Amino acid sequence: MANVLIVEDDAAIRTALIRGLRDRGHAVSSAPTALEGLRQAMAERPDLIVLDLGLPDLDGTEMLRMLRAVSRVPVIVATARDGDAEMVRLLDAGADDYVVKPYSAAQLDARVRAVLRRAAESPADPSITVGGLRLDPRGREAVLDGTVLDLTPREFDLLHYLAARPGQVVTKRELLTEVWQARYGGADKTVDVHLSWLRRKLGETAQTPRYLHTVRGVGVKLVDPS
Repeated sequence: MANVLIVEDDAAIRTALIRGLRDRGHAVSSAPTALEGLRQAMAERPDLIVLDLGLPDLDGTEMLRMLRAVSRVPVIVATARDGDAEMVRLLDAGADDYVVKPYSAAQLDARVRAVLRRAAESPADPSITVGGLRLDPRGREAVLDGTVLDLTPREFDLLHYLAARPGQVVTKRELLTEVWQARYGGADKTVDVHLSWLRRKLGETAQTPRYLHTVRGVGVKLVDPS
């Protein structure tokens, strides 16, 4: 049994999916808007989210991007758009799977079980240690010399991405793509600002770096200061 959150504005569809998934043993909650869905996702921590794209307040793809900034919960997108380019766009935005409308509760249940099975088979990320810096991806906690750092979700994701590649120069374009999920472009200034915030919290500056070193004209790398 899984705890499933359905984000769907059509009351009839929402009711049918809730009934169908509950009949198959799942615990189900629902939200009619993207903002309510985000609130419930953060409060309830469901095992999986079924996300409709045609929501009244935000496009479902925008909700997906917002969700991916703070959570890795599996997401199945429900859409009437069945073109290959659309599917690629959704998967690039962070969806784990998709169903094309109209679909049955039985089909959705099969996809829910498949996505959760893949998630269970994926090994959990181990803690990462670089010098006096330790990151716990599961608890989303970063500790520097015994002190827990007060990081925003995006700051943690950025630090984790760099710490997982110690000594490797990472370009800003790669960071925008992998950390911000900005597959189709983004502003390098966004990366610069977040790196500046991270340096401050790590107790260093760009002029006197310890962990975060800028490689001019290439990118940035995280190193063991010892």
